[in-house]
Amino acid sequence: MTDLGERFDVVVVGSGAAGSFAALELAEQGLSVLVLEAGRDVGPADMLGAMGRATRGPNLAGRIKATLSGQWVQARVAFFNSRMVRFLVNDLLHPYRAAAGAPFLWFRGRQVGGRLHIFGRVLHRWSDAEFAAHPGSKGEAWPIRHADLAPYYEKAERLLAVQGNADGAETLPDGAFAGPGKLTLEEQGFKARVEGRWPGRRVVSWRFAPPDPTPRPTALEAALATGRVTLRADAVVCEVLTDPATGLATGVRYRDRAGRAAHVVQARAVVLGASPVETVRLMLASRSARHPDGIGNSKGQLGRYFMDQPATILLAHFPGASDDPADDLPLDPVYGKTGGVFLPRYPASAAASGAQLGYAYQGSIGRTPHVSPAGDRRDANFMCFSEMQPQADNRITLDPAAKDRWGVPLPVITCRLGRVERAELPAQAEDIADMVEDAGGTVTGWISPLGLTERGEGVYRDLNPVSRWFMRQMLPKSFTMGAAIHETGGARMGDDPQRSVLNGWNQCWDAPNLVVTDASAFVSSGTMGTTLTVMALAMRASAHLAQALRAGEPLGERAA
Repeated sequence: MTDLGERFDVVVVGSGAAGSFAALELAEQGLSVLVLEAGRDVGPADMLGAMGRATRGPNLAGRIKATLSGQWVQARVAFFNSRMVRFLVNDLLHPYRAAAGAPFLWFRGRQVGGRLHIFGRVLHRWSDAEFAAHPGSKGEAWPIRHADLAPYYEKAERLLAVQGNADGAETLPDGAFAGPGKLTLEEQGFKARVEGRWPGRRVVSWRFAPPDPTPRPTALEAALATGRVTLRADAVVCEVLTDPATGLATGVRYRDRAGRAAHVVQARAVVLGASPVETVRLMLASRSARHPDGIGNSKGQLGRYFMDQPATILLAHFPGASDDPADDLPLDPVYGKTGGVFLPRYPASAAASGAQLGYAYQGSIGRTPHVSPAGDRRDANFMCFSEMQPQADNRITLDPAAKDRWGVPLPVITCRLGRVERAELPAQAEDIADMVEDAGGTVTGWISPLGLTERGEGVYRDLNPVSRWFMRQMLPKSFTMGAAIHETGGARMGDDPQRSVLNGWNQCWDAPNLVVTDASAFVSSGTMGTTLTVMALAMRASAHLAQALRAGEPLGERAA
């Protein structure tokens, strides 16, 4: 039986980066908010089990164990650690589809806080270089710039006590930092060498949030503390409900995760922050006479221009036998030594192929335990991110013949590399390899969606022959698209309702009291992590929505 009894000002779907910050802003604006999370709640026991001294490396045994237990996709995450397992879904229970010939790794966390329990805590602002349309690309400019998000970036940074330095980098805006970021001795040497030889490239410390031992996200705890927010876990939202006369959102229908009983919650507005694939999937599944192809899809744009950042992981080592990095920062329970080096976006050599895009690099030197039996080297690794061109045929659709256990059609993900991305991937790897070797390091290889490339002794020389063979076979399958875990697009913002799903305030053109705050709203993939921008977008959109609801303004006119 379906109940119709509850009503809130706003229903927020999702409790991760987008949902928690949206709920906080809405509550601080005086509105009543219900946060619905499809997964379970988390508690102190989860965090105790996840704490301890984290280790890096191939973690082969842990990956095999997770695969055999039903997490064959989740076990491929780049820096897999057994402490992540409880915060990643079981792929047997949560299937999805990838288009033929286009493998895509969809890493998911279905619990209160979502993937905030496993993300690397790196929180960088986007500069206008990320928001602009680039000459030669097929993308469009965002309807906003850094200045529009700056106050919300600062609010998130202060709430999370982000650590970092005022670096004055052109493509990495400075923020409001609670303390400094620090580099190891090896990282300091790398910085000096790179900036000395390539003046257009900057090497800075990560901007990051310190480890948080509390079970729920900081923003969600702050939202709950207002007394205006109700959190309901184990609530799988299946449909956004709409008024048949106006087409506006009237609430959502959800099912209990365990018993699958159906419920309806009414609201003046609905905010979707469930992550790009889940949000687009839900919008496509929300069909009615006014929205026959899904809410927000009147122009056929919903689900299109889905992206992830083409990524490469480069493995290397530097000489040195010191046991600890030259800092006193705390251990992260998942990733070990906190911090690292970051090279913000600079013009890419692939620009000659027709798109003036760019690269960014996130890495660390000397922060991981030795794998060399002789203890004569310090491991280094770099994640290399390049920008993906938006393509209409890279998209999220619904499987017409398969549904999940709650009756929602399974998503089908199509995310194929184009000509530009295929030129970018080897170029970005060669760039960072040149920088590492010029600074005295030894590159052993790199892995990208194009496969495994080895140099010299090759990767994982200290593993036994069987394990090393296995890792070499597995690595290329672990670095298809999706490996960056920076998926974006599918419900992009814009100034033109013919070519976008949302307006510049994240409101759905077809139903302006439906607001999308996660990375599905992104117009471009960028070259940096998406999390801080998601948090800022969520607060900006929610503040605008709250102003309209408090004033009783007609949302249809406000969206236009």
